[in-house]
Amino acid sequence: MKRLMTMFGIATATLTSCGTAQPGDSPTGNAALDTALTAAEKEARVFTPEVMWKMGRIGNGALSADGTKVLYTLTYYNMGENKGYTSLWVMPVEEPGKARQITNNTGKDNSPAWGVDPKTGESCIYFLSTRGGEEATQQLWRVQPDGTGLRRLSDVKGGITGFGVSPKGDKIWYTADVQVDSVSSADIYGMKASKALIYDDLMERHWDTWEDGAYSHIFVADLNPSAADGNGISDARDIMPGEPWDAPTAPYFEMSEVAWNHAGTQVAYTCKKLTGYEYSMSTNSDIYLYDLSDGSTRNLTDGMPGYDKYPVFSPDDSRLAWQSMERARNESDKDRLFVMDLATGAKSYVTDGFDYNAANLRWSGDGKSIYFIAPIEATHQLCRADLATGDRPATITVLTAGDHDYTDFSIAFLTTGEGGAQQPVVVAAKTTLSMAPELFSIDLANGKDTQITFINKEIYDHVDMGDVQKRWVTTTDGKRMLTWVILPPDFDSTKQYPTLLYCQGGPQSVVSQRWSYRWNFQLMAAQGYIVVAPNRRGLPSFGQEWLDQISGDYSGQNIRDYLSAIDDVSKEPWVDTERRGCVGASYGGYSTFYLAGHSDRRFKAFIAHCGMFNLESFYGETEELWFPTNDLGGAYWERPGNKVADRSYANSPHLAVNDWYAPILIITGAKDFRIPFTQSLQAFTAARAHGIPSRLVYFEDEGHQVFKPQNSLVWNREFFGWLDKYLKH
Repeated sequence: MKRLMTMFGIATATLTSCGTAQPGDSPTGNAALDTALTAAEKEARVFTPEVMWKMGRIGNGALSADGTKVLYTLTYYNMGENKGYTSLWVMPVEEPGKARQITNNTGKDNSPAWGVDPKTGESCIYFLSTRGGEEATQQLWRVQPDGTGLRRLSDVKGGITGFGVSPKGDKIWYTADVQVDSVSSADIYGMKASKALIYDDLMERHWDTWEDGAYSHIFVADLNPSAADGNGISDARDIMPGEPWDAPTAPYFEMSEVAWNHAGTQVAYTCKKLTGYEYSMSTNSDIYLYDLSDGSTRNLTDGMPGYDKYPVFSPDDSRLAWQSMERARNESDKDRLFVMDLATGAKSYVTDGFDYNAANLRWSGDGKSIYFIAPIEATHQLCRADLATGDRPATITVLTAGDHDYTDFSIAFLTTGEGGAQQPVVVAAKTTLSMAPELFSIDLANGKDTQITFINKEIYDHVDMGDVQKRWVTTTDGKRMLTWVILPPDFDSTKQYPTLLYCQGGPQSVVSQRWSYRWNFQLMAAQGYIVVAPNRRGLPSFGQEWLDQISGDYSGQNIRDYLSAIDDVSKEPWVDTERRGCVGASYGGYSTFYLAGHSDRRFKAFIAHCGMFNLESFYGETEELWFPTNDLGGAYWERPGNKVADRSYANSPHLAVNDWYAPILIITGAKDFRIPFTQSLQAFTAARAHGIPSRLVYFEDEGHQVFKPQNSLVWNREFFGWLDKYLKH
């Protein structure tokens, strides 16, 4: 089974006695959960890793069709058990204090969605769960909004990995793994004790999983929501029979890549129908349209070479909107909003001239507009595209403002007044660098939002957060660069503090107001560190030119941007320039390795997590070859002659280890196939051979990120232990 678990909260959900909750309350009726702060933690008022893991983690909210209720998941963790418990909650939008918990901890519940019973017309909730014990497979379940009427609807062999119920409620698409071929020597040679995997082409592995010959396929079936004992799904058919491709696409398998039309007669889905070396060298996914009436499939984006994903039908099913990237070897190209007329095949590039990405697409009720989220100057804002009509071109309006991130939103349209005017109701998940995700309602008339969940109020009331400064730094080429500076709680400008330069990964991932449970700036500040987090060259939300600059120039302007940021902040009297550290992961790990030999001894300690160290060996060890081909300018064997590749490989961090001088902590995961752990092993070997104080932390059960609760505590204790040892003494 190929599944990359990339998010917290896919864990477990719940059904106990349904109760009401007030803002800040712990979940009711749950098993032993680590949610209560101790008396010592309340008195200390320090945001620690242990406190962070007691926070509730809310999932994105989904509005009911009438816009009156919001459905969401809520996850809490038990550190001793090293696992989480997720429950489903329903809350009236206008009455936040009356949230109702409708499931309990008897299975791994996830992916809740509103639906309608086609026989009664009543609203219901569908979700996936492993109810039935530790060995139970994930199946489709149904429950009423008040927590009654729980029943299992499917009994699919091997389980269901995702689903979507048709708007009329009589049909369902679901995804399940299908064994198309085998790479196992046990199957090929009939030697059951043999453990060899045999490959003839790329990609033999992806992110954290070895290719096993099984693929995620989409099935369509009839749905009877009133059935019980697993009999609610019938007449299922694989719409991709025998195809050696995944839909949704690997490695994230996002169910938003599949969509029903409103009539329930067609399914649009994303698939990357390439194989082997060609697959590894291209991001070219396409949108396919499957027609239930005759079983036909057609490619709607044939000839569009980059990522094409996330299809969404217009209310009358006449048009399809989706996100599209132009270049087939650039996973971080501009996310463009495209719309197709399904009758004529005509395509329109709606956000042409809008120099930001467009994501999380939602049609307006009248089909005249599309709402979306865009990253703008290190924040994420809600926007609206009014589509072209007649001689009037499409226009883009940014609807919200402020230093925050809207990470997702749900929208419903209520018909009010004469003439069928439609009033939008919007609920969005919002974060800041000082606040984990909470749900807010948004008034689109003025862009103002109102908080409607208060999941972690108890924690915020008993810990102190540091101030976040927004600073514009002048770079070496005269540009303005937004840099977040996070100060310790109880900051005293007359004192001096150890200071960290944070190097962002991606390499094209914005340093925005998104809350992180891994690299948490408030957690660093709470331990007494000033954090300097620049939006250096190569990060989104500052236009495509700023974003593209890093490709082919890893060791160039963006490295100078890092140094511009730390040098600018270091002019402040409260920065102790003798106690500065440099930390980062992925490309940020590369940056740390590089700066360890190219920073004129600015830093006293380094921490690199899953970083690229030797670019030549990295090219042969990674799996998505389009990534290094684009970002490094080509393969290492194209040298000499390829000027971009020549520069990239000539500036590999491993070539400057003779200039390493400061202690370095190196962290990696055995299941990281993106930047394999061997890169970290090489760096650790080089550090020790050069007599550099160094430490290697190797997680046997983690990949590119650290997700498991106890592993996270180990990570944080190693992280802060290293910094405290070298920057506080």
